Order: sequence, then structure tokens, then C-alpha cells
Amino acid sequence: MGAPVATPPASPPSGGAPRKPSKGLPQSGSTWHLSDRIGLAICWALGLLFCAIAVAIVAYLFVQGIKYLRPEMLFTPATAGFSQGQTGGFSDAFFGTLIVATMGIAIALPVGVGVAVWLVEYGRPAALARVTESTIEAIAGIPSIVLALFGTVIFSSAALGFLSRTSEGVVFGRSFFGASAMLSLVALPLVVASTREGLSAIPQHVREASYAVGKTKIATARRILLPAARPQVATGAMLGLGRIIGDTAIIVVLLGATQNFAPVEGAAFPFNYLRGAGTTLTNFVYEASPTGNLNQPEKAYAAAFVLLLMVLALNAAVDIVHRRARKVGTWSS
Repeated sequence: MGAPVATPPASPPSGGAPRKPSKGLPQSGSTWHLSDRIGLAICWALGLLFCAIAVAIVAYLFVQGIKYLRPEMLFTPATAGFSQGQTGGFSDAFFGTLIVATMGIAIALPVGVGVAVWLVEYGRPAALARVTESTIEAIAGIPSIVLALFGTVIFSSAALGFLSRTSEGVVFGRSFFGASAMLSLVALPLVVASTREGLSAIPQHVREASYAVGKTKIATARRILLPAARPQVATGAMLGLGRIIGDTAIIVVLLGATQNFAPVEGAAFPFNYLRGAGTTLTNFVYEASPTGNLNQPEKAYAAAFVLLLMVLALNAAVDIVHRRARKVGTWSS
């Protein structure tokens, strides 16, 4: 028998059209149209511009904050004086920021998580679910000054007089309770949106496996879905905190924007402070700026630097949560 003859590869039929490249991304930059290149250049320019603006703001406040910030400012209340060195610090504004942030997110987080679970896992009745979604979107777009005026109407009523200062039957409606309640509405849409994203990313077979072993829907959400969506819940909480500590309109209208704590006399601690007026770092920065009533620019830069550090710490916390989630390997990674 002779040696086997190798069969040459089949050649395309003569006169056939060349094979077209598969559809998808351009094979090289040379195939891009001029309009695509111009659009890409604009995107790069805008991205670099935004990065440059952010770096410039952070760098400027960092330099000015290091220059004027003193540790005793965080523990010394504001006082009257003729020079900036005699007017104390901004401890009341600093602790006021911590108070409204804690109380505001304590209200927004459980409510937002509950609403998100109901929308994703239940959504019944459908009409109510659609109304709820539209309401949350509307709250996200309402200016905070409108929420502040709405809160004034609510907390100035006689039924809620125990939450704020009253005098001869007149309810002032300015307190940490009122400000925190309205600030929770600012954070609520962020918590709901982030939690819904995390729950929607969990595969459906995870739910089916839980139902197959006899778990109810509420038990599945509480023991399986929410732990898996914990990174997104934490992200929503951190973003909501950032919105809360950065608001000014609600603080001015519902907290009184006083430079020092104004507790209610006769009330027990800590309700004497929580029912009274106060301020936060955002309002202190505004009042201490050259255009404000205090005209203390050095303290304004110092307080703005502390506020910037708080925001950067929240962003770093979000990044750490996502990194740990990717390392552990949650369903959303």
C-alpha cells in the first residue's frame, strides 16, 4: 500500500466574497470615524477636567486646613470675641454634625432597606409599588429647602410639641429631632436605590433553593438575600450619610443654625439637647466665611477641612466594603 496522500485544505470558491469581520468593537483605531474620535477626545477632556477640579478643591482645602486647623477647635465651643483667636472653636458644630448624621441614617437605613426588599421581592399590589417608586424618585429630586419648609409645617404643630422647644403654647419646631427626620428623607432614595441594585443582582436560583428547603420569603430575604447584598446596603448608607452631613437648608430652617447648643431647660439629658437648637459644620462654614455674619475665614477653612475629611472617610469606607465583598465573593461580585 502506498503512503497516504495529504488532503490540502479546502479553498474558498473562486469568485466568492471575502469573509466579513465579525460585528463588535472596532478592530483598530484606524477604522474609527472622525465623529467617533472627536467624541472620544471630548470624553477624555471632560474626564480630565473633572478630575483636575476635584484634585484642586481637595488640595486647596487640605493646604488651608492644615494651615489653620488646631486640635482644640474640635473641643472648644464658639464664644464672643474681637479677634479670631478669641472666638473659640467649633465643637458644637462638629458634634451637631455627628448627632444629625447618626439620627438621620438611623431613620433612613431601616426604612430604605425595608422598602427596597418589598419592591424587589414582593411588589404587590402593583399599583402601590409603582406609586412608591415614583414617590422615592420625587423625593430624590425635591430641593432640600422645600423639605425644610414642609418639615416646619409638620414639627410646628401642637401634636409634635414634645419634640422641640415650646413657649406659652407656641411650638417653635426647631430641634435635632425635626432636622434629623427631614434629613433622613434626603438619604432615603440613595439607600433604596443601592439596596435594590444589590437584591436584583442576586441570581433567582438562590431564592428557589431557599424555598425548596422550606424557607419562607421573609426568612429568605432576612437570612440569605440581605446578607448577600450587605455591600450595597453599606454603600447606600455611606452615600446617604454624605448627603446628610452636606446639607445646609434643612439645618438653617429646622435646627435654628445657632452657633452653640441651645438646650431646652427642664428636660432630662440628652433630650434637653435633642429638643433644642444647634448647628452643623456646613452652617458654620457659611457663617464664618468672608460673606457670612462671623467673617472668620481661618475658622471657615478649618471647619471645611474637617468636613472634607469626613466625606473622604465615607468614600474610603465604601471602597473598603466593596473590596472585602469582592474578596469574600458575594453574589453581587
